[in-house]
Amino acid sequence: MMIMKFLPSKALIIKINLVFLACFLVAYGALLLRPSTSVYHEYAASLVCSLRECHHKGEGGIKMKAVLEERLVVNEAKAEKKMVKREKPSFLNEMGRGMKIGMVNMEGEDISEWKVHGQIIKVKFEKVSKLLEWKELFPEWIDEEEEMDGTECPEIPMPDFNSYSYMDMIVVKLPCKYPEEGWGRDVYRLQVNLVAANLAVKRGKKGWNNGNRMKVVFLSKCRPMVEMFRCDELKQREGNWWYYEPDMDKLTQKVSLPIGSCKLALPLWGKEINEVYDISNIESSTKISRREAYATVLHSSETYVCGAITLAQSLLRTGTKRDLILLLDRSISKPKRAALIKAGWKLRFIKRIRNPKAEKNTYNEYNYSKFRLWQLTDYEKIIFIDADIIVQRNIDLLFHFPQMTATGNDASIFNSGIMVIEPSNCTFNMFMQRTKEIISYNGGDQGFLNEVYVWWHRLPRRVNFLKNFWSNNSNEVSVKNQLFGADPPKVYAIHYLGLKPWVCYRDYDCNWDIGDQRVYASDVAHKTWWKLHDSMDESLQKCCKLTKQRKIELEWDRNLAGKMGFKDEHWRINVTDPRKFT
Repeated sequence: MMIMKFLPSKALIIKINLVFLACFLVAYGALLLRPSTSVYHEYAASLVCSLRECHHKGEGGIKMKAVLEERLVVNEAKAEKKMVKREKPSFLNEMGRGMKIGMVNMEGEDISEWKVHGQIIKVKFEKVSKLLEWKELFPEWIDEEEEMDGTECPEIPMPDFNSYSYMDMIVVKLPCKYPEEGWGRDVYRLQVNLVAANLAVKRGKKGWNNGNRMKVVFLSKCRPMVEMFRCDELKQREGNWWYYEPDMDKLTQKVSLPIGSCKLALPLWGKEINEVYDISNIESSTKISRREAYATVLHSSETYVCGAITLAQSLLRTGTKRDLILLLDRSISKPKRAALIKAGWKLRFIKRIRNPKAEKNTYNEYNYSKFRLWQLTDYEKIIFIDADIIVQRNIDLLFHFPQMTATGNDASIFNSGIMVIEPSNCTFNMFMQRTKEIISYNGGDQGFLNEVYVWWHRLPRRVNFLKNFWSNNSNEVSVKNQLFGADPPKVYAIHYLGLKPWVCYRDYDCNWDIGDQRVYASDVAHKTWWKLHDSMDESLQKCCKLTKQRKIELEWDRNLAGKMGFKDEHWRINVTDPRKFT
């Protein structure tokens, strides 16, 4: 009987103990989760452990959570202590007060002193993934004709611009990896520049009184991207501070274009290769300036005089009314100058610019002379065209596009054979200051310009259709030759790479006779150039004669091709070109 009474009593005691234990655990847990540094220090000896130890002990994650929360508080406090305090640029004092100042990527910077000048607006954005590579934004090839799935560009995160009020000034800290190799092609650097440009366009105040303009201030040891923030727009620089007042019309056009050459800046309208481009949207969003011209450059010898004459004649046949400007040095004789004028060029004499990295008497020794194009400041825009190109269809529409707009070449670079540029003495001076610093991949102006303008806008390859056959397959040869010989033309311009038509016999493309030049050989394209030549005035044709030395070289190459046994047997063709005999 006593045993029967004792058992319930023991069970009751156990229940009571469990209740007390539960209450204790609840109270203990509450103390642990309480965000108090005093509690943390009181229990530091029992709570502090490494993540691995906490994990192995498996104490329900309560202690781990407390440690992580406390460490977050401590880290935030440390971060505030580590804020970099910089001296404000003196030009800030001239800007007055009461402004709305957008702060971009300024984490870690002490901006407390900026509050004197107005309201601080912290602009947030998600940092672009480190996995996104430059070549994805600027691929070597894209599906221009939309024969497969069309073209797409990766996304670069941007702020939610509509969630911010209008701003008077934007302050941006730019990343800079200089002097690391390839530092200019940093996707994060591009992202921050694009954030600044888009913010200025979308949230910059419009219609200021007293002629005030949107202000953009950068903090960086590297210059902001000249492709967006132009040389002439830099108002002041103090150490690592750069102060710009951008031309908002030009910047608006820039940010409306694709983020890279992964898409065409000039999209096709329809899939057929002979479709005319639709530029109605472009025309409505850009201002037409009559201060525009086509230009080319001749220097050091008269080798390209014939090419320049045929280029001018081809441009005039497209119906353009723009000026044709030829930059040349004194190496061009007076009779040739007269012929160039008759062909349609307006002459501007220049002093050659030597490439400091070129060896003496090499082909690229003075090819930096092309930089003189940026000194044509009486024009707002120039379309430069190499003298080994003929234009088959009107390309005036290219004047609607900004610098740097061009066709693709190899990898992530553009071809400088046809490019849209905006003359500026400031830009020219910048080039001259960097000639010793920049390493050109090909030792020429194209390599140099591709290091300055890493962010460029892609034109369809038909605007500057290269005469080459790199893939060396029958399908490529068939398609390209159809385009080279189309009448009416289907491409806008043909770029004659390799040996030029005027230094070959007119009977066939002499690139066939030289082993490493055969990738440039096309009898069809050759015939197209000579058709244009034959339509010119005879006085202009005389500038395309073969020199005695060149005739010797042609015969030498023909004999060598015969010894090599090239199966196409162009070297067997009976030459009838009258220039051979005069």
